[in-house]
Amino acid sequence: MSGGTTFSGRRIAGLYFSGAELRDLLVAWLALGVAFTLFFVGGSAGIGRILAAGVIPPLFVGLATAGVAFLLHEVAHKVVAVHYDQVAEFRADNSMLFLAVMSSLLGFIFAAPGAVHHRGRLTPREHGHIALAGPAVNLGLMAVFFPLFALGGLLGSELVTILGARGIAINAFLAAFNLVPYGPLDGKTVLSWSKPVWAAVFVPSVLLAVGLVFVVGLGFGGPF
Repeated sequence: MSGGTTFSGRRIAGLYFSGAELRDLLVAWLALGVAFTLFFVGGSAGIGRILAAGVIPPLFVGLATAGVAFLLHEVAHKVVAVHYDQVAEFRADNSMLFLAVMSSLLGFIFAAPGAVHHRGRLTPREHGHIALAGPAVNLGLMAVFFPLFALGGLLGSELVTILGARGIAINAFLAAFNLVPYGPLDGKTVLSWSKPVWAAVFVPSVLLAVGLVFVVGLGFGGPF
């Protein structure tokens, strides 16, 4: 996206996205799609599986699961911020995107691609609502991907099964990860606003992520 490439601003579903914001969203979407694709094949050791699968199907699954989970997470932050009369825009953190891809090559992943920056006066409750919106959307997306997972089994379609399984697993992971109360992550802001709300969302998110991703291994296996 360098070398003078420009994007014009657009209004989408009532929200205005500047050219720079659209560019950053696209770069982050692509980077996370690649990073999670590599993560689920075990890093650099699994690149041969991606190549054997023809590259396009694995990348499609990564973009349709991790990419969509990220996009809707960030748009949810923006929607709630705008609702509270904020000027809000997503900005990618290129160093963190690079870290996400590099860590995935080593078989683990650290996904903090950037953030929605907003300005204006807010109460702690409003700050908390904006921060909570992203993880809440990820938890909701788990229910959206579940029918795909079930349908894949009924149809005997490995691609649809992988799409559903990884959509569930990735959204569980992103919800739990972003609710960690540390640094710039959403959890710190939610915790500052309400400890009970934070605990009520964080604890189930962690249990789901650990159980589904690291115990059951949902999303791993298959041809890629």
